Amino acid sequence: MFSKIKSFGVSGVGGYEVAVEVYISNGLPGFDIVGLPDAAVKESRERVRSAIKNNGFRFPVSRLTVNLAPADKKKMGTVYDLPILMGILSAAGEVERLPEDSAFFGELSLLGELRPVPGALPMALAAAREGIKSLYLPAANAAEAAFAKDIRVYPVDSVAQLIAHLRGERPISPAAAPDIEKLASSGLDFSDVKGQENVKRAMEIAAAGGHNILIVGPPGAGKSMMAKRLPTILPDMSRQEMIESTEIHSVAGLTSPKEPIVCRRPFRSPHHTVSATALSGGGSLPRPGEISLAHNGVLFLDELPEFSREALEVLRQPLEDGQVTVSRVAGSVTFPSRFMLVCAMNPCKCGWYGHPSGRCRCTESELRRYHSRISGPLLDRIDLIVEVPALDYQELRSRRPGESSAEIKMRVDAAREIQRRRYGSGAMCNALIGSRELREFCTLEGESEAVMKAAFDSMDLSARSYDRILRVGRTIADLAGSEAIGPEHIAEAVQYRTYDFRQG
Repeated sequence: MFSKIKSFGVSGVGGYEVAVEVYISNGLPGFDIVGLPDAAVKESRERVRSAIKNNGFRFPVSRLTVNLAPADKKKMGTVYDLPILMGILSAAGEVERLPEDSAFFGELSLLGELRPVPGALPMALAAAREGIKSLYLPAANAAEAAFAKDIRVYPVDSVAQLIAHLRGERPISPAAAPDIEKLASSGLDFSDVKGQENVKRAMEIAAAGGHNILIVGPPGAGKSMMAKRLPTILPDMSRQEMIESTEIHSVAGLTSPKEPIVCRRPFRSPHHTVSATALSGGGSLPRPGEISLAHNGVLFLDELPEFSREALEVLRQPLEDGQVTVSRVAGSVTFPSRFMLVCAMNPCKCGWYGHPSGRCRCTESELRRYHSRISGPLLDRIDLIVEVPALDYQELRSRRPGESSAEIKMRVDAAREIQRRRYGSGAMCNALIGSRELREFCTLEGESEAVMKAAFDSMDLSARSYDRILRVGRTIADLAGSEAIGPEHIAEAVQYRTYDFRQG
């Protein structure tokens, strides 16, 4: 007696098809699972056996072999509990042969209840690509998986409910895709920020062009407050961006029935004690790190000099390539990591260098040592550096609300629309353009070129810094609605690179 059930697994952040083959033969009773199963897959034998018996079915007293194909690929997790159970019931004749265009996955309890598993959306997308029409999975994963197109997703609470549905006794209604508009609301707004107009301007430029930004200022000046509000002025996520981000969060186990889809720009803020592996991803079973969880969103590094040198240097390659490759003995996995880097730091170790109160007692050597923790190559990859002054009493007591995120976002969206038309891609922005686009769309003439040459000679800029100033200048011109990059646009872009890390 033989049966074959379709299921799916996850590799990296993508799903792939797994065929669960069940063969019941004569011989001494036994239950073997082959196909490179890990410990969690092997333990499914006891969960499946108990679930079958507790739902009134007869467990075969025969030799039972389960093969998970392709047999040369490691199978991990509890995702195969349900297809193994359905394969056994089908091979034993307890249920009718299942349709070829149906697939199953999910974890079982001993009583036959279904529990959620990570990676539901990647597996649902893979199922849709493979022509699966009906996908049966835990009810807690249904809203997330329903975001995939051209597939009916059935939320299942228990084995008894699934069997009743397959027999036509109590049909299960397919899950509906979640309401994105209700999930996308956020309570943060730039109107909460008092003063700091220069920093808000820099944030607007960063959002309009997708640029990396470093904020320098004393404690309590509002660095973290403004960084947390940056996603509220970024363009709305496209459907493709939502899928990409949700796949990563799903594999990491960060989705939930209340928030099944990532429809707001991700904002990740790891503590400065984070390891290089936690940032880039990895482990014996490679999982996405913070830089991948921030894909299509913002990675905020508060107290930048307090991060380890190893952790900071991990950022350099993903900032350039938009992806990170994790290599382990079991193989290599590539995770997407296209994010905006937002950093914040104090001007010195105690945080009060240059404050009018004169409370800073840091020596010049201590100041240099503090700033030297940030490497030149990493600073070269930051487009804007802006100082945040301490607020005075009059600014703090002001009751007049600042400009709202919605107002700033309107200008950001307009600038992004200009870039979309210019480059012919909805995902392309000024920060991501290559050398060909730089030559074509960021040419300088006359006074603009003279301003750039003066800055290049006086500031000892690198070639990468030169390109980044051009990109920022292009963004400032887009915000102004200017076709050409004028001298005032280049001058403002240069201004955001004048912070002296030797003197503070």
